[in-house]
Amino acid sequence: MLINCAAYQEGKKLTEIRKDEISAWLRKPGCFVWVALRDPDAAEMAEMKAQFGLHELAVEDALAGSQRPKVEEYGDSVFAVIQTLEPSDGELKVGEVYMFVGPNYVLSCRRQTEKSFIEVRTRAEREPHLLKHGSGYVLYALMDAAVDRYFPILEKLEDELEALEERIFDRSSPRTNIQALYRLKQKLGTLKHATGPAVEAVGKLFGGRVPMVCAHMGEYFRDIYDHLIRLNQEIDTARDTISTAISVNISMIAMQENETTKKLASYAALIAIPTLIVGIYGMNFEHMPELHWAYGYPLVLGMMAAIDVYLYYRFKKANWL
Repeated sequence: MLINCAAYQEGKKLTEIRKDEISAWLRKPGCFVWVALRDPDAAEMAEMKAQFGLHELAVEDALAGSQRPKVEEYGDSVFAVIQTLEPSDGELKVGEVYMFVGPNYVLSCRRQTEKSFIEVRTRAEREPHLLKHGSGYVLYALMDAAVDRYFPILEKLEDELEALEERIFDRSSPRTNIQALYRLKQKLGTLKHATGPAVEAVGKLFGGRVPMVCAHMGEYFRDIYDHLIRLNQEIDTARDTISTAISVNISMIAMQENETTKKLASYAALIAIPTLIVGIYGMNFEHMPELHWAYGYPLVLGMMAAIDVYLYYRFKKANWL
């Protein structure tokens, strides 16, 4: 689906154009064309390939989908991929944005991504002094917007982690806590798969030899790189915290089991002593101590009660009960 197709010159929008006019506008000096597509099919990509002269391998990757973040050069053009993440039913839905960038054009294609990048175009058109840098600035603006969307997701996951850490020491189910922590770790893994490879990809766009379309934009791409480094560090910290929380939760389970075992052992001891005494006096022997004594029965009962009271006191003092 075609979202937008416009021509620009010297940082200012000239006009909206039709798809079949793209190649003609590309031949005009000082102009560049910016096209945005959503979930394009093979026919649309074939049309874009013909209009822009896209490399067939890059087009093949865009059609195949499920690409890791990367930046590849094809002659004087760049093919970049960055992943998008959107919350959906408690999970993170993974999408991609494919960017074909040449000296005088930008073609962006988003797949499985509900939120558009219309605000990027609006921002760029409000900043003609930056947009006059052409396609290199548009590539930066698109990648910067995609990376900025990671921060709210990470903040939400960190809030979930804090809530789970507080639940570890209350009376909630340890099994439920471990399941929730593991699901959270999976979400952080999904986020890591988006940001980790992006660090290497963006690193190719500043410092040393960079693609011509990104020349003079090094400080902007370095800013994205710094954001990605911070994201990855915070993700690693959160994942380590989750691993620690899982270990603590398992220790809490072992402690609870130990407390239960101690209570059962204490109650078993309270029952065992009277059972032993009753068992002895239940034997069928004629000559037994106090067997024919009038106060023998209440004495034995009092003795069993006294022993149990003493044992209960000792167990309570030892925090077994």
